[in-house]
Amino acid sequence: MADDMKNTGNARKEWLSLMASAPEAAMMSLWNAVADRPSFEWLRAPEVGGAMVRGRMGGSGAPFNLGEMTVTRCSLVLSDGTVGHGYVQGRSKPKVEAAALIDALMQTDAAEHVQSQVLDPLAAQIRTTKQNRAAKAAATKVEFFTMVRGED
Repeated sequence: MADDMKNTGNARKEWLSLMASAPEAAMMSLWNAVADRPSFEWLRAPEVGGAMVRGRMGGSGAPFNLGEMTVTRCSLVLSDGTVGHGYVQGRSKPKVEAAALIDALMQTDAAEHVQSQVLDPLAAQIRTTKQNRAAKAAATKVEFFTMVRGED
């Protein structure tokens, strides 16, 4: 995952997406293990709000409003001037603070350390969970067949 994030122009989009969709318990346990956390000031303190979720029939039809989703966002600035943003699904202010700090750190010299200590293990956990879920679903797959009778 580290190479994927560094070799594309969408690296920031990828790590923000990873944190936004990650289970809170998994992300926070990895983040809490990071010892060196920088000081920061809030540009926008964590706040809970809503976002409209849109969908398309068949993936290509006309867009329609599906409903609202709760999101939490914040922005902060490190003492060196690096700005970090966080958006997460749900109402978790600690998770969005961690996401914003990780976003800011990924733009500094600490990026490699944060990548190896938080983002790579988080991506591996999510990948394992998806594989386990897919294997469990595959185990319930039923094959149907039709027997042909010998009558005309």
